[in-house]
Amino acid sequence: MNKRFAIPMENGALCAHFGHCQTFAIVNVENNVITDIKEVTPPEHVPGLYPRWVATFGVTDVIAGGMGQQAIMLFNQQNINAYVGAPIKPAEELVNDFLANRLSLSANYCNHDSQSGHNNCQH
Repeated sequence: MNKRFAIPMENGALCAHFGHCQTFAIVNVENNVITDIKEVTPPEHVPGLYPRWVATFGVTDVIAGGMGQQAIMLFNQQNINAYVGAPIKPAEELVNDFLANRLSLSANYCNHDSQSGHNNCQH
């Protein structure tokens, strides 16, 4: 399986809130083995921009902690799978967990709907 993951990062680990990360880890996987990890600095956060920007790297999958439903939909429109509710770990560990089918995804802890606001969101 060949995939390319994008993971929002902060201080060397998954950033709790997708839209407020310092960098994105772009992780290449060939035949279920990580072949390359590079970090790229995103442009200024503007709603709707990151899915298009991430797509320019040929990303097939995003692993995130919290992400709004609109962002998930925009990733899907770019043919990118979005996995939310991931634990705060380094990118390599998250991707290896995914590849081994042991990535634990909890509830999306950055639900931006009108009823919950930003209760557990770290921004």
